[in-house]
Amino acid sequence: MGGTRKSSGSGKSSKSSGSGKSTQLSISDRAFTGVGNLIKLLPTGTVFLFQFLNPVVTNNGHCHTINKYLTGILLGVCGFSCCFSSFTDSYLGSDGMSHYGVATKNGLWPSPDSESVNLSAYKLRVGDFVHAFLSLIVFAVVALLDSNTVDCFYPSFESTEKLLLMVLPPVIGAISSTVFMMFPNKRHGIGYPSSETQQES
Repeated sequence: MGGTRKSSGSGKSSKSSGSGKSTQLSISDRAFTGVGNLIKLLPTGTVFLFQFLNPVVTNNGHCHTINKYLTGILLGVCGFSCCFSSFTDSYLGSDGMSHYGVATKNGLWPSPDSESVNLSAYKLRVGDFVHAFLSLIVFAVVALLDSNTVDCFYPSFESTEKLLLMVLPPVIGAISSTVFMMFPNKRHGIGYPSSETQQES
């Protein structure tokens, strides 16, 4: 009788520990899924640059003064890149090649002659500013909650990082979805799939 009770007790404890681990895994999975969905809204080149250089400039989170300056520069450059990409676009020219330019109030610049495309249709829109601001917010969430960035600038904030990873990505994702419904992004700028790729798909 006594042996039976001990085995059942250990079975319960193993089940509870197993369920605890599975709960922790599911929470972290949801957090990383949320972050992954946010990254899809950013230019791929900028995301790759940040993920590649961030461990180097932060010294894997063990920052000295020079590392903090370098990390700040990296964050600024990547943030500017996210905003700038929202004001770029591409078109498939009469030569069959994809051409990129910057959207202005008159159309794309530079705007070489193209017989097949009306470049004035690519002029600057209100939605471009909305997408630029949204891209900056999304990048800020992804970059500032990165473990190396947290360890570098605010290590005491590490305990709150997991909670924010749970809360912020879904909230920002919901806001982003609403904004993109109101201001659909029809541009195929630098760092995003080009017009040629979209037409092939």
